[in-house]
Amino acid sequence: MSIDNNKIDSAELSAMRDAFIAVSGRDPEVVTRLAGAGSNRRYFRLSDGEGVSLIAVVGAPLREARDFVELDGVFREAGINVPKVVLADLPLYLQEDLGDRSLFDCIADDRKRLPDGELSEGTIGLLEETMRSLAGIQAVAVDRWLPCVGGRKLSRRQVMWDLNYFKYEMAMPAGVEFDANALEDDFEALADRIMALCSRPDLSGFMYRDCQSRNVMVKDGVPWWIDFQGGMYGPSLYDAVSFLWQAKARFPQELRARLLDVWMREAAALRGIRKPELLLTGLDEMILFRTLQVLGAYGFRGLVERKAHFIESIPPALATLAELVAGGKLDSFTELRRVAEGLLSSPRFADLPGVEKCSAGLRVKVFSFSYKKGYPEDLSGNGGGFMFDCRGMHNPGRYAEYKSLTGLDEPVRAFLRERGEADRFVEMALDIVSPSVSTYLRRGFSNLQIGFGCTGGQHRSVYCAQAVGERLRKEFPEANVEIIHREQEGGRG
Repeated sequence: MSIDNNKIDSAELSAMRDAFIAVSGRDPEVVTRLAGAGSNRRYFRLSDGEGVSLIAVVGAPLREARDFVELDGVFREAGINVPKVVLADLPLYLQEDLGDRSLFDCIADDRKRLPDGELSEGTIGLLEETMRSLAGIQAVAVDRWLPCVGGRKLSRRQVMWDLNYFKYEMAMPAGVEFDANALEDDFEALADRIMALCSRPDLSGFMYRDCQSRNVMVKDGVPWWIDFQGGMYGPSLYDAVSFLWQAKARFPQELRARLLDVWMREAAALRGIRKPELLLTGLDEMILFRTLQVLGAYGFRGLVERKAHFIESIPPALATLAELVAGGKLDSFTELRRVAEGLLSSPRFADLPGVEKCSAGLRVKVFSFSYKKGYPEDLSGNGGGFMFDCRGMHNPGRYAEYKSLTGLDEPVRAFLRERGEADRFVEMALDIVSPSVSTYLRRGFSNLQIGFGCTGGQHRSVYCAQAVGERLRKEFPEANVEIIHREQEGGRG
C-alpha cells in the first residue's frame, strides 16, 4: 500500500483500510491525503488501482459526522447532488469520490487564461446551475432535515458572537479605536434586522452556513455540494450572499446581480412565492453581516493562525467593506461605520497584497527590526522568508557619539565598514537570498520577506537591510524591492 503526501496516524489508517475493504472487498493500493481548509476534518482518497476510489473523512467530532451522514441521506432522497455515503462507522465515514475539481478551480482557471479576469460561458453556466441547485437544497421540507441537526437554528446569540468576533479578531488587532458601548448598540441593531428575517418562514429554510464555490465540486459537468454538516435553519438570503460575495471569487457586480436573480426566481418558484423580490428583503444588512463575519474569521485564521488562504482573502473582503461604506450602507450604524473607516485606513493593512498586486510581479520586502519588539509581521501568506541576526557584530550603539544616529548615517556606516564584519555579513546574506529571488521571479511567485534584526533595530540591522535592499534593486530591477526600517521614524529607505 502506497501512502502519499503526509504521514497518517496508524490507527486512522487501519480504520480507513478496514472500511475500504468492507465496501470494495479489496485493500486500497494508494492512500492520499487531500487538502483541508479551516476545520479539523481530514480527507483521504483511497483507491484500489482498479477503478474503485472513495473519500474517507476522519477527525470530525461525532455529532458533526452524524449530521453530515443524516443530511446526506435526506438531500439525496430529495434529488440534490451530494456525494453518496457508502459506509458510516462514525465518526469515520466513506463517501463517493467526486474528483478534484471544484467550482472555485473553474473560476480561477478562467481568470488565468482569459483577459481582464473574465469568466467563460461554461463557468457562468455552472454558476447559474449552482444558484438553482442552492434554491433547491434550501427548499427541502424543514421537517425532513431539521431533526438531522438537532433542531439547530440561527440564534441572536450566534449573530452577536459573529459580530464580536469581527471586533476582537479584526478591528482590535488593527488598532482601530472605538466606543465599545456605541459599537455594541450598532451590533444589537444589526442583529435585530437579521433575526427579523429568521422569524419569517417564507424567507427561511436550510442555511448552508458555509456556502462558497470551494464547497461545490464539478463532476460530469454539474455542481455537487459538499461540507454541509454545519447547516441550520435560517434566512435563505444568507447563503446566496455568502456565495456571491465570497471574497476570493471576486464576482463583478453585473454577474452578481445576474446570479442573484437566477437564485431569487428559482427559489420563488419552488416555494410558491408570487413576488420573487420579497426574497431579497434585508439584502444590504445581510451583505454587511456576512462581510463582518468573514473578516473576523480571516483575522483569526489568517493573522493569528497564519493560514495563507485566509490572509489572501482579507484584501477582497476589505474591498467589499469599502463598497458598503461608500454606498452609505453603514450610515444607520454610526459607530460601526467609524470602525469600518478606521479599519480601511489602518496601516496594518496598507502593504497587504491584494489579488491584483500579487499577479503583478515579485515583491521583496527587506526589513530592519529590533528583536526586543518581535519579528516583522508577514501578511503575504509566504511565512516570513529569511531572518538574519546581526547581534554578533560590534554594536555602535554602545558609544555615546552614535547613540542618536542610525545605520543610515555616515558616521555609523563608516564605523561598521572599518571593522569589515558588516560588509562580510551583507555579502554572505546576498549569497543566500539572491538565488531565491531569482527562482521566485522565474516561477512567478509574489512575495519574499527578508529581515535583519539587532538589539534596537537602529544601527547594525539598518545598515545591513539598506545594503542588501539596494544591491537587490540593482541585481533584480524587475522585482519590486522595498526597504523598511521598522523601528525608525519614516520607516523606509
